[in-house]
Amino acid sequence: MAVAPIPAPPHRILRATSRFQWPRGKRVALVFNLAYEGWSDGEAPGIGPMGNVLKPGYFDTNAASWARYGAVRGIQRLLRIANANGVTTSVMASGVLARDYPDAFRAIRDSGHEIVGHSWGMDVIHLYLDEAGERANIQRNLDAIQAACGVTPPGWISPRGTGSLISSALLAEAGFLWQGDCNDDDLPSITEFANGGRIVNLPLTMEINDLPHSNRYGNYPRAFVDHFADTMDATARADAQPFMLDVTAHAHVYGRPPGAAAIDAIMKAALARDDVLIATRREIAEYALSMSRDMFA
Repeated sequence: MAVAPIPAPPHRILRATSRFQWPRGKRVALVFNLAYEGWSDGEAPGIGPMGNVLKPGYFDTNAASWARYGAVRGIQRLLRIANANGVTTSVMASGVLARDYPDAFRAIRDSGHEIVGHSWGMDVIHLYLDEAGERANIQRNLDAIQAACGVTPPGWISPRGTGSLISSALLAEAGFLWQGDCNDDDLPSITEFANGGRIVNLPLTMEINDLPHSNRYGNYPRAFVDHFADTMDATARADAQPFMLDVTAHAHVYGRPPGAAAIDAIMKAALARDDVLIATRREIAEYALSMSRDMFA
């Protein structure tokens, strides 16, 4: 039987106007996302690097081991590369990993990177939960990260970037500054709720994302670097308007040596450009809220 959608609470979304601009006249606000993802106990990704799904009812040990690489080696390598380049990233982190690998969370904190709430596990998707379950998952994730490193994440991105119809309101109620379960814009927007709450919406752009690039489309790491360069150069020629762009590396995918080398090359290329503002999601959200009201309508 189909599940009836939960009505969204009354709200309005303020969009960036043509007056919007990035600091110092930069054209592109570039975010480097590190996806530090885990699965709940007894769960594994639905598909692994081999690309073929097992028969129903069997635990995929290959996919589980592949995903675990992110915690064992991948996040450490990506942090080393980001730190060496002087790039501050936004780390989307599963609560289950905060429970199991607290040292990694302290390393993320100590290097100055932003920690982003990313559900308890990648198998816990808000769209499948009722309101009580969604509230519990948000709090469970916050509690685990707080216990690991004493940090309260300022923002949230759900697995798949797929929240429920009430996720935005619940996240605002829980005190989050921003949420990234949206890709309907390429600039920040602000949701204002009838109860006086608000939250900044930061699009999760998918153009430069290692998971579909590598696992879905079978491209090699060097093509990822070329894809970034083509995206930046073609957009600069085609359109003068400012925009946001994500470069996303999953610790269990491009945390491996060949992919990590591509991330290093992209960071160096971004740092060499004079039209790029490299920022964390928190910094972008704070900037959006600091702007004069006529920048949004």
